[in-house]
Amino acid sequence: PVNIKAAQLMGKLHDRLLAVGYAGHVLEVYLVRLLFCLFADDTGIFQKNQFIEYIERNSKEDGSDLAQWLAGLFQVLDTPKDKRLKNLDEQLAAFEYINGRLFQEALPLAAFDREMRELLIDSAALDWGKISPAIFGSLFQSIMDKTARRNLGAHYTSETNILKLIKPLFLDSLRAEFDKVKGNRNLLVEFHKKLAALKFLDPACGCGNFLVITYRELRLLEIDILRVLYQGGQQMLDVSTAVWLDVDQFYGIEIEEWPARIAEVAMWLMDHQMNLMISEEFGNYFARLPLKKSAHIAHANALQTDWESVVTKGELSYILGNPPFLGKSNQSKEQKADLEQVCHGVKGAGVLDFVAGWYVKAARYIQDTHIACAFVSTNSITQGEQVAVLWAELLQRYGIKIHFAHRTFKWSNEASGKAAVHCVIIGFANFDVDTKTIFEYVDIVGEPLAIRAQNINPYLVDAANTILQNLRNPICNVPEISFGNMPNDGGHLLLSDDEKNGLVQAEPAAEKSIRPFLGADEFINNLKRWCLWLGGISPNELRTMPNVMRRVKAVQDLRLASTRDATRKLAEVPTLFGEIRQTDEPYILVPRHSSENRAYIPMGYLGPDVICGDSNSMIPNATLYHFGMLTSTMHMAWVRAVCGRLESRYRYSNTIVYNNYPWPQDPSDKQQQAVETAAQAVLDARAAFPGSSLADLYDPLSMPPALVKAHQALDKAVDACYGKQTFQSDAQRVAFLFDLYQHITSLLPAAGGKPKRGKAGG
Repeated sequence: PVNIKAAQLMGKLHDRLLAVGYAGHVLEVYLVRLLFCLFADDTGIFQKNQFIEYIERNSKEDGSDLAQWLAGLFQVLDTPKDKRLKNLDEQLAAFEYINGRLFQEALPLAAFDREMRELLIDSAALDWGKISPAIFGSLFQSIMDKTARRNLGAHYTSETNILKLIKPLFLDSLRAEFDKVKGNRNLLVEFHKKLAALKFLDPACGCGNFLVITYRELRLLEIDILRVLYQGGQQMLDVSTAVWLDVDQFYGIEIEEWPARIAEVAMWLMDHQMNLMISEEFGNYFARLPLKKSAHIAHANALQTDWESVVTKGELSYILGNPPFLGKSNQSKEQKADLEQVCHGVKGAGVLDFVAGWYVKAARYIQDTHIACAFVSTNSITQGEQVAVLWAELLQRYGIKIHFAHRTFKWSNEASGKAAVHCVIIGFANFDVDTKTIFEYVDIVGEPLAIRAQNINPYLVDAANTILQNLRNPICNVPEISFGNMPNDGGHLLLSDDEKNGLVQAEPAAEKSIRPFLGADEFINNLKRWCLWLGGISPNELRTMPNVMRRVKAVQDLRLASTRDATRKLAEVPTLFGEIRQTDEPYILVPRHSSENRAYIPMGYLGPDVICGDSNSMIPNATLYHFGMLTSTMHMAWVRAVCGRLESRYRYSNTIVYNNYPWPQDPSDKQQQAVETAAQAVLDARAAFPGSSLADLYDPLSMPPALVKAHQALDKAVDACYGKQTFQSDAQRVAFLFDLYQHITSLLPAAGGKPKRGKAGG
């Protein structure tokens, strides 16, 4: 609450300064200085209330001369005491010399008024010593945007999520090392020196949240070191000689100037808070004034900047941060150009999320070093087509090894109504480690379970570094999958329920040429739709139905108007769908996009009279065995691990998900029959609720117990086909499937094709 209240007050002051003509860089610098002075008043940098009493005593109540008094103060704060004028006002002379370049730049005088003066005085009523530099930095940034300010909690990374990254990256191992050496004074001193030599880079630092929390945690560790070194109540004569960690161990790159300035100040504020803690602990007041060191925050484009110009890689220990979350469709022209520059020569780089640029830059930077890295990322870089593009580059060209990973979890902040972002955290380097950890989430908003791993592959499972390629054919002996039928008709061959009834009433002969039509939406939500399926109709029959003829003519006109040669060619057969893949046998319908909230993608097992639209995939000539396998928890674990996403929804891919899926090898006839029986029971359980859509039936809250039970029985039968394995989690299932994938693909001819031996059943 203190952080938010403070940001709101500063936001009001920002708006008033903006209204009188302050803008951009000058406004940003002015606000940062006021922030520092308010903080200094409550934390011992200044004498208690020294700043606000200076304002109240000297400036007029109407605020007309406040700018001059502030300008004088800023100049004094930037002047060493021994270089100040001898006849300087006593009240001004009492202020400490701050330095740090914070007050160095000369600013034009602001035109304050009564309201602005009162706002500044009201702001001082808060206890600024209680603000969190980590949180306040991003809150303070948000005041620059009125829209963002309405929901201040949306703009900072939660401390919990920062710790998820820094603990496995370095903090846990440093804490373990401290516990190991704290009984030996010499080793403890060496460990203290090691801490003081560490250097950290956040190449997308924003307001410095990751750097601030990292610095705080290291300073807390340093306090523990000092407690041991000076145990027994022994007081230090000079605390400043015992504190070796400082803000200049930290580096950042930030594309916007405003957050970069906030990051520098936030590091100073955290430094002072930790110095106060040291002072209380050891009874010796310690403040680093004047400011001699600062965090090195470069105002630059991280994807265009040589990171060695910010910090020499031979000096650096860790790279960490939370680069921007932008998919390929949300990137600006400039961002696409930046990513293309970084990924030049990487085949297929156009599909990558923006964050991939930081992975590639980091992988290049850390060559021939012992630097470890960790980034928060959208989970899409570990799914679908991006894996083959990004991770083939990282693994094969740069020798990257994944040391730890948080599998998909929901990125949390304090914003109400904020859209969920599904993230992963990946820790990596170009050297290997003996201990690897996967943090598995049973509940994406819950706490993770740490699981030791032999290897962590790009899909963040404990398996070999397999990268799934887009395949035209399945790796197993199963029916091939294709897209559904594409009308390419402008909607003229498709009918709503009312249109269908009206057409049949007007032209009864048309009824035999009307078939049920299912796009993904119609299938999942039980919506009625129909299509004209005119492949077998004779010309004389067609000419007796003028309403149908008008629709056919409209299709022809639409196709002729196309700029595509292939579409204009289709105008020669306007009675037919543009692409026809319908089968004369039962088939499996697979919606290409489906909600991630469902435990199972609701697939269909349909007869040939139902026309499958191209928003689905279809598997012709499939059996109940194939349907049962694909609607199992085993297959869904594979889907969740490797499929691409549309936002967070599943994007079922024929070439990656289905064609790479490792089916059971040589299941017995009895096992296959058990799957078929269980699959039919799932269909029967669905049919018991004819008024309910598949969206209703597979909603996690409304799924009928009978359907749940049927799927549980199916899962048991499917697992038996894989050798009666017992799995505790999706991660275990996927690790098992990747091992099986390795085995199956090892039997394939070098150029691809069907396996040399073994069958998937069916």
